[in-house]
Amino acid sequence: MSIDNTLYEKSIKILTDLIGFKTISGQDNSNLIDYCENILNEIGIDTFKVYDENKTRVNLFGTLKAKNQNGKKPIILSGHTDVVPVSKGWSSDPFVATIKNNKLYGRGSCDMKGFIACTLAYAHIFKESNLDRDLHFCYTFDEETACIGAPLLIKELKKRNIKNGICIIGEPTKMKIIDAHKGMNEYTIHFGGLAGHSSKPHLGVSAVEYASRYVNKLLEIREELKKRGPKDCIFDPPHSTLSIGGIRGGIAHNVIADKCSVDWETRPVIKADADFVTNEIDKFVNEKLLPDMKKVFLDSFIKKEVIGEVVGFNRLDKSEACEFVSSITGDNSREVVSFGTEAGLFQEVGISTVVCGPGSIEQAHKIDEFIELNEIKKCLKFLEGIKNKSIN
Repeated sequence: MSIDNTLYEKSIKILTDLIGFKTISGQDNSNLIDYCENILNEIGIDTFKVYDENKTRVNLFGTLKAKNQNGKKPIILSGHTDVVPVSKGWSSDPFVATIKNNKLYGRGSCDMKGFIACTLAYAHIFKESNLDRDLHFCYTFDEETACIGAPLLIKELKKRNIKNGICIIGEPTKMKIIDAHKGMNEYTIHFGGLAGHSSKPHLGVSAVEYASRYVNKLLEIREELKKRGPKDCIFDPPHSTLSIGGIRGGIAHNVIADKCSVDWETRPVIKADADFVTNEIDKFVNEKLLPDMKKVFLDSFIKKEVIGEVVGFNRLDKSEACEFVSSITGDNSREVVSFGTEAGLFQEVGISTVVCGPGSIEQAHKIDEFIELNEIKKCLKFLEGIKNKSIN
């Protein structure tokens, strides 16, 4: 694979810098965004930012206007800037890039700062080329927490009449085409009861105990989802899933807990399954669980916090984005995944979308996350293909 060594080294340098920004989901990512914006602005690529309500988490969108418009759809190169939290047990500092045995280690190396680094390194080549279609650089925040950032950016794109094109989302797929994945709905449920001495449990309302009943109902619903799996489902597992992510509550063994919260998610293969889960659990809360709590303490509550409800990415018989990527890679195969991405959000507004990027999802979210260096080279070769498809 012939890739200019200077370009490759530049990609590694940028990836090393990106890993050094601790852009854990939910935290400030503005320093990384400023870094990316500076690279784009220095070579004359116009950018704008879209912030969250606290002005600490930022989306960045850059546009390289074609010198000679030829009626071709613009290309959007999209990646998320956030990473998942770090667990103990890393062999090296997770926020310091470490190269060993042809692998680059660091949190976010494959998911998905490797792709972002390649697009930034290649930006000057796009700029110097005689492009006949517009090229966009799209970097979002908080994809890992139910895709909170991307909808804000897409809303702004619609205002600016940027709602057509081919979007390539560089999630780690080993440069294979992914054309479908499940939806992703995440919730936190807050329970409020009545504290008291544990020797008289009948005089209090244990938020923890009612949260446990809530979880048990979710597990019953999960079994029903298995039975609802559509015929010839393309996903693994071949049905919608439901998972409990965490339970927090209580302060001592001998105190009735008045507060508790439950984190859970469902990944529906079809919207009807998402509606089924919502209807079943809400019915249980309103008709059984909450009335039982209020019999003892009228001010008891169960409140649902919607972290995010992300549409699935649907397989289409004809996909301009998939065909475009295939024409570059020479690989006509299409695969599906169970993990979520921002692809469905772009698809929903009419932008033809494909998921294809360097690295393997098998390394994502794990201790000692890494990307194989050869994957960086493959991505740069792919970007070269985009350039060749976009010049006169």
